[in-house]
Amino acid sequence: MLDQRLVRDNPDLITRELERRGLNVDLQPLQKNAQVQRSLEEQRSTLQGESNRIGKQVGILIKSGASPSSQEIEELRREGNKIKQKVALLEEQEKELSINLQKQLLSLPNLPSPYCPDGKNESENKEIRSWGTPRKEKSLLKHWEIADALGLFDSERSVRIAQSRFVTLLNHGARLERALINFMLDLHTKKGYLEVMPPVLVNSASLTGSGQLPKFAEESFRCADDDLWLTPTAEVPVTSLHRNEIIPLEQLPLRYVAYTPCFRREAGSYGKDTRGLIRLHQFNKVELYWFVHPEESLDAHEQITSDAESILQALELPYRVIELCTGDLGFSASRTYDLEVWLPGAGAFREISSCSTCNDFQARRSSIRTKEGKSTRLIHTLNGSGLAVGRTMAALLETGQQSDGSVLLPEALVPYYGSQLIQPQ
Repeated sequence: MLDQRLVRDNPDLITRELERRGLNVDLQPLQKNAQVQRSLEEQRSTLQGESNRIGKQVGILIKSGASPSSQEIEELRREGNKIKQKVALLEEQEKELSINLQKQLLSLPNLPSPYCPDGKNESENKEIRSWGTPRKEKSLLKHWEIADALGLFDSERSVRIAQSRFVTLLNHGARLERALINFMLDLHTKKGYLEVMPPVLVNSASLTGSGQLPKFAEESFRCADDDLWLTPTAEVPVTSLHRNEIIPLEQLPLRYVAYTPCFRREAGSYGKDTRGLIRLHQFNKVELYWFVHPEESLDAHEQITSDAESILQALELPYRVIELCTGDLGFSASRTYDLEVWLPGAGAFREISSCSTCNDFQARRSSIRTKEGKSTRLIHTLNGSGLAVGRTMAALLETGQQSDGSVLLPEALVPYYGSQLIQPQ
């Protein structure tokens, strides 16, 4: 969430930065509400000061021998009661205004980093670097064709169980998925991440704190009878691990790695990637998440990206790092690096991780602070996929496919999977 004071006192800056995102936002109603709220606060503060003065004056008069029922004291008390009534009315107005102001602020995305390249859409994203040599032979199979031949998953029966865009992993497919999850978690915990396995049902406050609500309500699955949603990413529950907390300065940075199933409606993507493992309603993901001091977030962004890259390098999967332009940034992100893995069968790079710094955007929505001296300060948060497991499997199948129909797995995965080959049966 954006700083209310910044919106109130410097709306031109907010307007200019949101225009970098391609948004034309009228901030006048919001700014007016913020100014009115500050005026109400000042009026209430003045009246409360007057009320305190009257209370002290009554106390002094009684101590000096005046009767509590004297005319002077009665008049002071009547005046004090009138002031209390005005204060109560102002508090009610403030409360109503604060709710409206909060709704307006929650609808605004994060401001882009000054380091983020300007651009209208994904066509203007910048390639930063690449790793590995993409495999580009002709007639390579796509991952679902390989999976079908090897009996790794079943989409048609999954429709019977749920609906389209779900898969049931079978035999070596289920085994490979489990191996990848354990491999990713082990690699990250060896780097010092603390492993957590949070609930996959999350409340509205958690989704609001991380930035999914109210903007992306239609993208999420909601339980009908409870204030619970299926989490779209482990970023949501991990953010809320420290919601409404003050994290001691000496504990920063906090670095978490979490495995969860993730659930997304993929609204607006019908007709895209309808086959295979790329765009599902349910998928597994290992998520990296940092809580850091604001002065460390730039370096942390580079490090969390490097940690996600280390999985691709260990699995010998060629990829490239793309910096998103302002017009392609996610709602909560201030700056983002996407990792795109090469899919030889598709002959294209596909996103497999998005590593973002959100600055204090999520921390303000979730009230997560640290203490410096006698004052508190909002921390910065970062997140990145480390990695999306299904897309990693797709890349492994297409990259490791052999002429005899088997799939050769990278050596790093052998201790987890138990073999270097997935063979037809």
